[in-house]
Amino acid sequence: MLLRIGTRGSKLAITQSEWIKGRIEAGHPDIEVDLVRIKTKGDKILDSPLSKIGGKGIFVKEIEAALLKKEVDLAVHSIKDVPAQLPEGLCLPIFPEREDPSDAFISMDYKTFDDLPRGSSVGTGSLRRSAQLLHMRPDINVVSLRGNVDTRLKRLESGDLQGIILAVAGLKRLGLSDRISQILSNDDFLPAIGQGALGLELRQDDDMVHNMLRFLNHDATEVSVKAERAFLKELAGGCQVPVAAHGRLDGDRLILRGMVAELDGSREIRDEINGQRENPEEIGVTLAKRLLASGADEILARFYGKP
Repeated sequence: MLLRIGTRGSKLAITQSEWIKGRIEAGHPDIEVDLVRIKTKGDKILDSPLSKIGGKGIFVKEIEAALLKKEVDLAVHSIKDVPAQLPEGLCLPIFPEREDPSDAFISMDYKTFDDLPRGSSVGTGSLRRSAQLLHMRPDINVVSLRGNVDTRLKRLESGDLQGIILAVAGLKRLGLSDRISQILSNDDFLPAIGQGALGLELRQDDDMVHNMLRFLNHDATEVSVKAERAFLKELAGGCQVPVAAHGRLDGDRLILRGMVAELDGSREIRDEINGQRENPEEIGVTLAKRLLASGADEILARFYGKP
């Protein structure tokens, strides 16, 4: 039997998909797995900020179209790239064990973010990261940074940036942990929804593939990510808005922290909630409503151009 995985063609996407391929073949020696590389809108347009070219979904839409057309049998995504609302006919039922969800500060000359001199330039392509950086250090200059991990590291090495922010998970998966200057604490710097987690997207009616791949699911990751994505969905958030959340299990309790911020970092609205792990979506929605009631609705209304 042949199983086709739809994936982006970046080095990180291929590394992640190869890892899934290896686990499937180890669990099902009778199955052959092929990777089908698909170029997405986000891979084609590299000279504009993500928030200007379509936001969340620009790295998955073409892959989802191939899945619906049955050109591939499953898709491997970085969850942080997947919109809260999936296309009709598709589902996201399998979440392999999550890598470290934190963000990393990388610099050629400074060991920590706090060590940066006033006026330093820090590169990121994320509004979420930008807002939190400016909230922590209004004196720095945030520079828009796009491209794959290698491209961003080369930009740092060119000398016009004093630091960049990248996901720890991606660096670890690419064997680049030694480039990390500092892992930013989740207490101060909340990650993107689903950061560090992979998701397997399938056709809803494909019971055979569902059953075949169920062994890849990691329960704690599934619970945490479902809460984060429910939070995102309730806020109608995407790459255009500085929104962050992180869920973690403590025994049978799910602890979820979330944030909505002004783009310039002048205001952050944060809160934390915990509840039974059996109700992750309910916990995510409740936290989102608490933030909205605390003023996040005003921030989001401005971003979405609502009166």
